[in-house]
Amino acid sequence: MKKTYDLHVAGVSRELPVIALSDTLSIASFVILGDTELICAAAPLLAEKLPEVDVLVTAEAKGIPLVFELSRVLGMKRYFVARKSVKAYMQDPVVDEVNSITTSGSQLLCLEKADAKAICGKRVAIVDDVISTGESLAAIERLVKAVGGNVVARAAILAEGDAAKREDILFLEELPLFPA
Repeated sequence: MKKTYDLHVAGVSRELPVIALSDTLSIASFVILGDTELICAAAPLLAEKLPEVDVLVTAEAKGIPLVFELSRVLGMKRYFVARKSVKAYMQDPVVDEVNSITTSGSQLLCLEKADAKAICGKRVAIVDDVISTGESLAAIERLVKAVGGNVVARAAILAEGDAAKREDILFLEELPLFPA
């Protein structure tokens, strides 16, 4: 089996390492942290696909640079991050639990009270780098709905595996899954 995957997205090419997650499944490891070129190329294309939104929400951490650039492209003054743990500064956080394909075990996703108030009643786009099983996306959506936000879009640079067949997400390119 080839140990890398050649990704072409938004006019940018990357050679991604193929990493085994289990005895039967491998993924092409797509990490946008630090990849300014790819983020800056992808954000405007993703922005074109979005319906009218008031708020962008992502999960900590890999979605943060993308949602930053997307908010800048859209002229938004801020974006919101569902943190992976309750922080000392958080007052009355709203919490959900998720099991992601790339994270061992379950993890928390948390919104601070002030962020929750800012999201309430707004049209929300949930943004991530990759949508795969959709578990992280669903957890963020539960958080957004719990605080009174209206999810109008779910977007990512890549849709991995069967996620590419979903009609309820927006994405730029497909990312295949591989046998281990």
